[in-house]
Amino acid sequence: MSATVDLARELIQRKSITPVDEGCQTIIGERLRAIGFHIETLQFGEVLNTWATWGDKGPLLAFAGHTDVVPAGDSTHWEENPFAAVIKNGFLFGRGAADMKGSLAAMVIALEECLSGDCSDYRNVRLGLLLTSDEEGPAKDGTQKVINLLQDRGEKIDYCIVGEPSSSKELGDVIKIGRRGSLNGKLTVLGVQGHVAYPHLADNPIHSAVSALTKLIAVKWDTGNESFPPTSLQISNISAGTGVTNVIPGSLIADFNFRFSTETSSAEIKTTVEKVLIENNLKFELFWDESGAPFLTPNSWLRKTVETSIREETGLTTIQSTAGGTSDGRFIAPTGTEVVELGPSNATIHKVNERVRTKDLEILKNVYIRIISCLRDATG
Repeated sequence: MSATVDLARELIQRKSITPVDEGCQTIIGERLRAIGFHIETLQFGEVLNTWATWGDKGPLLAFAGHTDVVPAGDSTHWEENPFAAVIKNGFLFGRGAADMKGSLAAMVIALEECLSGDCSDYRNVRLGLLLTSDEEGPAKDGTQKVINLLQDRGEKIDYCIVGEPSSSKELGDVIKIGRRGSLNGKLTVLGVQGHVAYPHLADNPIHSAVSALTKLIAVKWDTGNESFPPTSLQISNISAGTGVTNVIPGSLIADFNFRFSTETSSAEIKTTVEKVLIENNLKFELFWDESGAPFLTPNSWLRKTVETSIREETGLTTIQSTAGGTSDGRFIAPTGTEVVELGPSNATIHKVNERVRTKDLEILKNVYIRIISCLRDATG
């Protein structure tokens, strides 16, 4: 079995459910230290982060990823123990195999293969690896805190490869060149509780909210652009009532989320929502939580290099996409860093029987090596 698969298995066998790292970063740090990396451990609250760097001059290409995974759920529903890292029929099974311990293994082995031995060719290049155990959770004490610290110290990442599972059917068929913004809202519509037989003595917040929510659903926020689909609103939860049929509730709570493009700002969304609520004479409380602004990497060195590296290794012409949820790239891109997400297939992430093709991990490692080599060649 390849060194990449061996390391992926070792990481999967660590039950690192958010925010627990369970020794994954120590394993990676020791390997990188052996090839000359400076390892900095950064603990914020319960979250463990690692910032590993190599080299002292030239542009900085950093890899970024997370060692934490989501819970496996009922393990009896899995074909194999989710933390046993079993290989079967050409697939490596386990929680985190695709999201994203397989990518981490590919990054580490790529760096080892590039830097083991004579490193004189890389004298004008800096390399880095940023790890966190807080990507699948609140993401408050992970990459965001590390990036803030680096900015305070004047450290700038020029290029960043995030190892999120970007591919669809074949390794490299899709990369992510940006992400939509994510804005969460919690709306409480206030009414007056009462008996259903005496509605004139009550104020039903469900009736009040329906019209306003319907109008918000009908809003055309924007039409998107060549890189982003239109901004969308999804109401994810509505709760009201006491559980009985003869009581008008005193309040209604609605949770909703906007995935928004660069065509619309979060401030514009907030203003429109609040205007509609006020125009419908609602008594309400509204709390906002913006978990990330939209970002888009320009079609410059990194995008072109990743595209070329994939084509040379696999023969594929990759699709450059901004679809999907958020990633830690949203904390890195605002600093001016070119960010591209490249990892294995996302078909089984967060699912029972999460798995990745073992051959894909070796291909991914080779693509990462090509990207590093391109930076080396560009800097002479």
